[in-house]
Amino acid sequence: MVMDKFWKSFKSGTDIRGVAVDGVEGEPLNLTDEVVGRMARAFLLWLSRKTGKQPSALKVAVGHDSRISADRIRSAVCGAMVSCGAKVLDCGLSSTPSMFMITLDRQLDGSVQITASHHPYHRNGLKFFTPAGGLDGCDIEEILGFCDAGEFPASAEGGCAEKTDYMKDYAAHLRDMIRKGIAGGDCERPLEGLHIVVDAGNGAGGFYAYDVLEPLGADISGSVYLEPDGMFPHHIPNPEDKEAMKSICRAVLESHADLGVIFDTDVDRGGAVDCFGAEINRNRLVALASAIALENCPGGTIVTDSTTSAGLKRFIENTLGGVHYRYRRGYRNVINRAVELNEQGIDCPLAIETSGHAAMRENYFLDDGAYLVTMIIIKMAQLRARGESLAQLTAELEEPVEECELRFRIKREDFREYGTQVLEALGQYASERKDWIVADDNREGLRVSFEEEDGWFLLRLSVHDPIMPLNLESMKEGGCRAVASRLYEFLRGCDGLDLTAIEKFIGLSGDGE
Repeated sequence: MVMDKFWKSFKSGTDIRGVAVDGVEGEPLNLTDEVVGRMARAFLLWLSRKTGKQPSALKVAVGHDSRISADRIRSAVCGAMVSCGAKVLDCGLSSTPSMFMITLDRQLDGSVQITASHHPYHRNGLKFFTPAGGLDGCDIEEILGFCDAGEFPASAEGGCAEKTDYMKDYAAHLRDMIRKGIAGGDCERPLEGLHIVVDAGNGAGGFYAYDVLEPLGADISGSVYLEPDGMFPHHIPNPEDKEAMKSICRAVLESHADLGVIFDTDVDRGGAVDCFGAEINRNRLVALASAIALENCPGGTIVTDSTTSAGLKRFIENTLGGVHYRYRRGYRNVINRAVELNEQGIDCPLAIETSGHAAMRENYFLDDGAYLVTMIIIKMAQLRARGESLAQLTAELEEPVEECELRFRIKREDFREYGTQVLEALGQYASERKDWIVADDNREGLRVSFEEEDGWFLLRLSVHDPIMPLNLESMKEGGCRAVASRLYEFLRGCDGLDLTAIEKFIGLSGDGE
């Protein structure tokens, strides 16, 4: 059965996303209380069938980030589940990773996090967990299919919602990690003498400063935007956002801190800044996380998304002695592939996207920004005790002189089929040119390197949208434009693509003339 477009529109990879606040032009409210209630009951039905339990026997936790629609949606989710007889733990303001951990610590059947990550204030959504991890895209389709078909658990008596503050337990877990990692657990304040500032972007990450760092002795003065504010008045809570990174860099320099850390809204992603105000983000963050992960896993495999730099591959393989495994964009794709590799007997301790989603095997392959930052702080303290610094761990990483991303809208209704045809034709075109070096280890789109420009491009098809993103990188000034010009000679024949972006980038007019 084909799902109605209304319900299908809520699927966003492995999450449900929609418009939760009215008043934004062109984006009518669709996450109404009724719609959210149907989704919550559909999740109970899905969970019932997975566990073999009656819906009235299920125990589920519900948390949310700082969005202004959070309380309304929380009430709708909890009310719907209680009406089916379920036992609900109402966790209030929570990080997304904590909502997975609670399923293990409290032996629950599942959990729901109300979040839309770094998306604008008026959007929101639902993210689901079981003790086995986050749901996959096919699971979300099944839940939305129940909504479309009107298939829900029957109403039942005995349901209840109990408020709990699980974030206290979660913060205590992180504090214990730091104590054990730095002083073997013998010191109550192992961060004494360290100045660490936090930028929570008014999301759910303020707890990290107040409940993790400060009790361990760290100086957190200079930290910014720790208080929850769902309008996000200062900057987008997103470690990939330039203004957000400028904010934490500024906070580090102004307060003369040893380290700065930044989170997205729901704390499943993180980034850092060293004492000089230099970003530890994207490829450098992947490099640092890889160095930490491979210390106890020599020769291990690091799974990343497809857009990571050429210098990162050389760093992981030549400097760290590991194996770099590029995979498809999408953090669940990267994580799932790492899990599969381990099941095949391939030693893989880390799955990480350049977006900041980092999942370590030792932590259930959960993408957890606070866990990643905690590992970085532990390593910083260990190095500091030896008179060394974090920067030394990634000193040999070669970073590009230029990098950029262009996006081409696909003008055909059958966009996925057309995009696939473009990639197939481009592969044939590249194979016929001696100076086009096609990567033999890429698993998404087509990646081609050029010796003369000391650069590469990656053209791929977006996971969800009628878009073909193009990533460019070069170790030379002007190299990205030169690589793009080479590619344009092929793309100009693709009349199903809107090539405005590349034509402007290489200096042509909008019509290519």
